[in-house]
Amino acid sequence: MGEEVKLIGSIQSLFSFRIEWALKLKGVEYEYIKEDVRNKSPLIFKYNPVHKKVPVLVHGGKSLPESLVILEYIDETWKNCPLLPEDPSQRAMARFWAKYADEKCLIAVWQAYMAEGEEKEKAMGPALESLAFLEKEIKGKKFFGGEKIGFLDLAVGWIPHWLNVLEEVGSMKLLDAEKFPSLHEWAENFIQISPIKECIPPREELVSYFHSALIYLRSLSANKP
Repeated sequence: MGEEVKLIGSIQSLFSFRIEWALKLKGVEYEYIKEDVRNKSPLIFKYNPVHKKVPVLVHGGKSLPESLVILEYIDETWKNCPLLPEDPSQRAMARFWAKYADEKCLIAVWQAYMAEGEEKEKAMGPALESLAFLEKEIKGKKFFGGEKIGFLDLAVGWIPHWLNVLEEVGSMKLLDAEKFPSLHEWAENFIQISPIKECIPPREELVSYFHSALIYLRSLSANKP
C-alpha cells in the first residue's frame, strides 16, 4: 500500500492512540497531524464533518472517522500482524467486548471521575462492575488477543495509563491489583510493549488536561438550571 497515510489525532484523545498503536504494530508509515480538541482546525471539519472529532485516518485522500471502525480498516488493509482473529465467532466477540468497553466501561469510569462527595462511591459501582467483566475475559491469558496483542487489547489500551490518571485526578481507586489481578497484570504487560510504550503521552500533560477538564465540566454541571 503505497498511498499516503495521515492520522489526525490529539494527545487529549485516548481514542487516537489506538490508531497509532495499530499503525506502528503493522509497520505502516504515516504522518501525524496534531489537532487541538479545544480549538478545532478547519481540517477536522473537512475530514470528519459529521462528528467533528479525532481520530481521523486519511488514506489515499479518503477519510475514515471513529476509532473502532479505523482499527478494522487498518486490519483489513494491511494484512500483516492481524488484530482480529480468523474465527468468525472470536472476531464477533472481540467486537462485542470492544463496544462494551467503550459504551459501558469507559462511560462508567468517566462518570465516577466526574462525581463528587457522597455520589463518588455510588458512581464507582458501575465502573467496578464493568472492570470485573474485563477481568473475567482476560483471566488465564497474556493478552485479550491470546499470546499477541489484538483488536480488543488496543480498544481497552486506555486502562493502563489513562485510567491511572483519571483515578488520581478524580480521587478514586478502581483498578486494584488484589481485586483485579489478571487485568492488572495485563495492563503491566501491555504498556511495556515497545510500539505501545513509545506512543504513551507524558503523564503530567494528561493530569493537567484532565484536572482542567474536571473543573470546567463540574462548573457547567453546577450552573445548569
